[in-house]
Amino acid sequence: MSSLRPFCLTTWLAGPAAAALLLLTPASQSHAQTAPAQATPAPAQSADPASASPSQTTVAATSPEQRGITARAIDKVKQAAKSASDIFNRVPCQPPKDGSKAMGSLPHVAGKLVAGLPVVIVAFGSSSTQGFGASSPEFNYPNRLAAQLRRHYPTSDISVINAGVGGEDAPEMMKRLQTQVIDMHPDLVIWQVGTNAVLRNLDPGETAKMVEDGISRIQAAGGADIVLVDPQYSPAVNQRAESAGKMVKLLSKVAELRHVGIFPRFEVMRDWHEKQAIPVEGFVIADGLHMNDWGYACFAQLLGDDIIRSVGQIKLGVNVPADVRTYRPM
Repeated sequence: MSSLRPFCLTTWLAGPAAAALLLLTPASQSHAQTAPAQATPAPAQSADPASASPSQTTVAATSPEQRGITARAIDKVKQAAKSASDIFNRVPCQPPKDGSKAMGSLPHVAGKLVAGLPVVIVAFGSSSTQGFGASSPEFNYPNRLAAQLRRHYPTSDISVINAGVGGEDAPEMMKRLQTQVIDMHPDLVIWQVGTNAVLRNLDPGETAKMVEDGISRIQAAGGADIVLVDPQYSPAVNQRAESAGKMVKLLSKVAELRHVGIFPRFEVMRDWHEKQAIPVEGFVIADGLHMNDWGYACFAQLLGDDIIRSVGQIKLGVNVPADVRTYRPM
């Protein structure tokens, strides 16, 4: 893997305009160390919890009242789509320029979406899952992902549970794995882990062992699809280049051994800076660690694209092994 190197914050990129939708999850903007997992409500049409339910949007419009409900639902889809595009007006969200391979199939969640069954996704992690650095809960990555999937599958009942708690890493996460992940009976678990271990100088090997144990427990409990998310590319992480490099490699190895997916966030964010020439201030806030609205939105967009791609593979009868990686410009 290319060497990790620190860099300094220098200039600011003006933040993109954002449409004002109602908030999905009442998350705090501060470091809420003990914030409980919160479920993003699952409206059919948009990120707005006041949206019509799937049953409302699919019923035949045989009366003026029902036609009005349908029209309002369509308006909400348009509003959500506008919100999604507004944030990328200044800088578009693009996959790494070196190309990408399809992430391994997510058969459980993809099968549910193909069949039109309810889907539960648990976003498990620390402050970058909770959404620290976002200007509002609307712009944390679980809410952006939920909005994207609901736009793409407007008649599906999709719930995204934000189980992010700031400051945690594998040791603390393992203590709440049962109650905040397994007991939710998820179809997909997106596990963001490793950053705080790097910042605390914890042994990357011990972190990897705990993550592997956690994956085993999730798989044994019901076979949910799992995607690991490794540390972010940011000045604070790059100051501990050796530890960060080990963490990235070990999490990739765990994913390969346990046949789960991995979203290599470090390499994706490095590509934004080094290949796409986006200033680091364009996706990281002033603390040199957490993502801003654009960073969370693009991360969610690329992750959502992988889920949508997996649904397409299932529809075509293609089942790509989970050890085929996505976004690996190594």
